[in-house]
Amino acid sequence: MSITAVRLVRQVLGIPGSRLVAWVLLASSVRAADPDAAAVDGFAIPQPGRTFQFPRDHGSHPEFRIEWWYITGHLTTADGARHGMQATFFRRAGARADLTARDASTNFASDEVFLAHMAWLDVSAGRFRHEERLNRRGWDASAATQQLAVRNGNWSLREVGADTFELHGGIQAEVSWKLTLHPRKPLVIFGTNGVSRKAVEPWAASHYLTFPRLDVTGEWRRGTNSQAVRGEAWMDHELSSSQLGAGQAGWDWACVQLRDGRELMAYRMRREDGTTDPFSTVAWIGRDGLVRQFGSDRLTWKTTGRWRSPRSKAEYPTTVMLEVPGVDGGPGESLRLEPLAADQELSGLGGFIPYWEGACRVLDSNGREIGSAFLEMTGYAGSLRKAL
Repeated sequence: MSITAVRLVRQVLGIPGSRLVAWVLLASSVRAADPDAAAVDGFAIPQPGRTFQFPRDHGSHPEFRIEWWYITGHLTTADGARHGMQATFFRRAGARADLTARDASTNFASDEVFLAHMAWLDVSAGRFRHEERLNRRGWDASAATQQLAVRNGNWSLREVGADTFELHGGIQAEVSWKLTLHPRKPLVIFGTNGVSRKAVEPWAASHYLTFPRLDVTGEWRRGTNSQAVRGEAWMDHELSSSQLGAGQAGWDWACVQLRDGRELMAYRMRREDGTTDPFSTVAWIGRDGLVRQFGSDRLTWKTTGRWRSPRSKAEYPTTVMLEVPGVDGGPGESLRLEPLAADQELSGLGGFIPYWEGACRVLDSNGREIGSAFLEMTGYAGSLRKAL
């Protein structure tokens, strides 16, 4: 998408200047505010001690500026072929003054816009495909508030039973899927007292809800051919009103599912000078479902391999070594994340703000494959803050 096209999208959606880009990045620029305030620009800031109620809190939270539901999966088809899948639904609120604005003649609202990303990797064929959609709230995009039911066109994610979810997605006319996801482990809430901080500023935070391991069954279709698929997925739901703090340029994030029944989540908030922000985090989810969290001083994120995009010219550190603490007095561990395909770059609003997000294998210090992962890297095709 050209810069002219981006401007046209802004005009159609009624979103001024950089606000659309900020929403796409989940990194809205926020003016200085009272550190003790419970809101910024009229939107809620995540507060400690929040009591979550389900299924309501699986749904949308319009009091927060930005919200997203995110699923990544490693799947196998009936013929044994390996695939990676990503589906993300974003909701971004407009200015608080516009929250009740609606064009009755078109049934479109200007208070919220919705972005969705879908990606599919056919590992054996080395084929990676992705698509993104952008719509205003209305007949073609919505998010329910009392339960999980979010959609963008014919893509949808909804709760169909007690902690059972159904995902419909696809890539243009090339591939489509219908998946049922059932949590194998309980929901976890990352952060301290329910708040996951991303920077020193109090508003740079989120409520971060995760199902770290879900069983996946369903159908994958390409053209007239369809196959049964099964595998495992990771599911995030975050609500926030801002993500980046002053001096931060982007982030690296990983979710890891080990074959021994443990999971790990780690994110490194990168500062503009290349250093790791102290508000970076690593967290283990044990076989028992309990979360053990550690600060940035216990996480070492080393680049061991890079890939340069022929399109954006960005160079991504796509192969990494995570050195993470042990749990309950156990020794630390080294986990090597290697991409299942080098090119898993997403265009980011039609090429305006590219980022890399892809399926990886996990190797131990002896080179044995011990699990699977997804890795996300933003801010390498230009600083996110500068893009705002």
